[in-house]
Amino acid sequence: MKTSDTHRARKALFQRGIQRGALSLGEIDAALPGDALSPAERWLLFYSLRAAGVEILDDNGAEAPVDDRSPDG
Repeated sequence: MKTSDTHRARKALFQRGIQRGALSLGEIDAALPGDALSPAERWLLFYSLRAAGVEILDDNGAEAPVDDRSPDG
């Protein structure tokens, strides 16, 4: 996935998440496959979504546990 594609996918996720107030892990993974972001970029994405008021939900609709610690420590 090219950087510009990744940027567009992240922007779309933020727009959808802010409008709805939540995103599922499945939606995030479909938009940004595992190899699209480094672990640090993925952590920053989840952190930023939560800071924007977007809940991240697991497949059962419950709030997904998201590690608040940065991947560097």
